[in-house]
Amino acid sequence: MKNAILRLSALLCAVCLLAGIPLAQAADGFDYAYTYTYDYWGDLRQSPDAYRVKSFLTSADLGLDKQMVNPSGLFVQGDDIYVVDTGNNRIIQLHHDNGTYTVTRYIDSFTGDVEPLTFNGPQDIYVEENGTMYIADTANNRILKLDKDLNYIQSFLKPSDATFDQELSYLPTKLVADVSGRVFALAQNVNKGLIKYEADATFTGFIGASPVKYTWYELIWRLISTKEQRAQQSSFVPTEYDNIAIDEKGFFYVVTQTFDENELMGGGAEPVRRLNSLGTNILIENGNWWVVGDVQWAAGDSNLSRTGPSKFVDITVLDNDIYVALDETHNRLFGYDHQGNMLWAFGGLGNAVGYFNKPSALEHMGYDLLVLDSQAAALTIMTPTTYGQQIYEATELYDRGEYDASADTWLEVLKQNGNYDLAYIGIGRAKLQQGEYKEACDYFKMARDAKNYSEAFRYYRSELVEQNIGWIFGVVAVLLVVPMIIGRIKKIKWEVENS
Repeated sequence: MKNAILRLSALLCAVCLLAGIPLAQAADGFDYAYTYTYDYWGDLRQSPDAYRVKSFLTSADLGLDKQMVNPSGLFVQGDDIYVVDTGNNRIIQLHHDNGTYTVTRYIDSFTGDVEPLTFNGPQDIYVEENGTMYIADTANNRILKLDKDLNYIQSFLKPSDATFDQELSYLPTKLVADVSGRVFALAQNVNKGLIKYEADATFTGFIGASPVKYTWYELIWRLISTKEQRAQQSSFVPTEYDNIAIDEKGFFYVVTQTFDENELMGGGAEPVRRLNSLGTNILIENGNWWVVGDVQWAAGDSNLSRTGPSKFVDITVLDNDIYVALDETHNRLFGYDHQGNMLWAFGGLGNAVGYFNKPSALEHMGYDLLVLDSQAAALTIMTPTTYGQQIYEATELYDRGEYDASADTWLEVLKQNGNYDLAYIGIGRAKLQQGEYKEACDYFKMARDAKNYSEAFRYYRSELVEQNIGWIFGVVAVLLVVPMIIGRIKKIKWEVENS
């Protein structure tokens, strides 16, 4: 009877997942089993919700003059949200005020001495603090720079450099700008990394191109092929990036969906990268798993036809160096700290609140996360729960050197989720900084964190030696002196017996 009930429960759960229906709800009306992490062994562990939906905004909710069509870009500057309404060739500017989101203007044209003065298939926007805008006007083959009053400043056009294939159309899709006004862009069919423009719109090259990957068979074949045969073969090209973000320190976070699945769990795929000004990947990955999204590719998937690894379509970086990647395979969000530890994952495919149909862009406003769904033509704003806030607080306290407070906050996290390995690691790191090496070892051991355990144990061993140096020398002295005394006694006894 018990087995039959279990089978029936499992069947009902599967039906609910396929239908996008929440499995169960807490007292406050939000889902259980919505958020999860992975443990040391790669097993999925459910956890309390780290985020919950704050607002779900459709075109009707916003009172737009017409339905959004295939919105693809999103940017937040202060209390303003910019939604790139690609299908309607415009940008919608919203203002946030105490939980209310109001449309302040439709940006569909501008003034200046350039043609056309309208957009054609725009896909992205970046806005400076002073309101200056950079717009990827994709189908018009340009990046536009406008002031806050929509006056034209300049265009960033197709590079005339020999390194850029002049036979290809210039179709910029994503972009960011640094504090100096330099623009870094991605473009369709460009696979040499980030396109770099100086502030005066001069093209100065590419940065961050991925190394060319090939098999030994391909290499040998190219070596023995004729010139004509090589011309007919597909070129070995670096990986294209799919989106880009820039953090407060000026480092670029990029995501790519072009990788070999066999390399993914070995750390060679690098679907998320943090690039410095030289284009070198400096992303730290000290967690149990690489930054790849789902470890179990189809585990818990509400659409069993969508199997395979996570493929990130966008990424955003919070002010505390925690970054969040948006997975368009399983429609989920994955949060990581600056050490590469997964903080949480949630989301899924469906029409229920907190689920998505085709997520296309991700941004943050403080700790809130904003997800743009191109198919649903809607914007979802999610805010941290108490549990999520505690994770952020514990991380930030540690970074500020407040180790006691950080450990106390991680203990509060453990009260809600005893399976959260990162909390044990967080307490262990705080204990390590406080000089409590034995306690640090205990917490690292519980999290199976071999690297940090080795470091803590090294300090603990040194501490034991320092605390017991007197006993150690005493024991060593005894071990050296006693044999000498015994030997002397035996010699005297022999001399007496043979005298």
